Amino acid sequence: MRSLFLLGLGLVLVLAGCTAVTPPAGDEDAPRVAFYGDSYTLGTGASDPSLRWSSIICAERGWQEFNPSVNGLGFVNNRATDGEGDLPALVIANDPSIVFITMGLNDNFSYDRAANQIRLRITEDFTRLATALPDARFIVVEPFWYTDRRPESVEVIIGWVRDAAAAIGADYIPGASHWIEGHPEWMASDGLHPNDAGYAAMATRMDAELTKLGL
Repeated sequence: MRSLFLLGLGLVLVLAGCTAVTPPAGDEDAPRVAFYGDSYTLGTGASDPSLRWSSIICAERGWQEFNPSVNGLGFVNNRATDGEGDLPALVIANDPSIVFITMGLNDNFSYDRAANQIRLRITEDFTRLATALPDARFIVVEPFWYTDRRPESVEVIIGWVRDAAAAIGADYIPGASHWIEGHPEWMASDGLHPNDAGYAAMATRMDAELTKLGL
């Protein structure tokens, strides 16, 4: 299914996909790491799921990856709140020791009509996950962005995510909305998602940030 969102920057195509989970690899006693994200964490645009940034950092660290991220997902956009589409429920059921939250990009396309709902849902999701997983370490990443031009909503949503991360005591990784800025050669043929080189660059930046956090 395809959803079209009209932004001032032009016509943006967001692909609505299904839940995808990478089977755990390596030592069964290795930390389980769950990812709550959209297409930029699912790895849309990569030639193979193993080349997305989340799988690269998990392989490097010997982590077991659980990645049910969904194309087009936002705190409000393309959102299911029950069943297999309820990603927070899937993350909670996996009982991970580390949780990455990499959400917010797609909500920019709903900002004009749903700003208050987006802000409330960010707080609800963070509180729900932190309450259900009190022993997990949360790593919240500044919402990704994909063009050099940025609507005002990008910074507003970044601020809401940053504040919600602080409220639950999560680690916060800033600057991620700029990681692929100025590099058209890092974009896949659809012009919306990173290619293998783009995901490799994101993995390098993420690796440096996680090293700072002692991970």
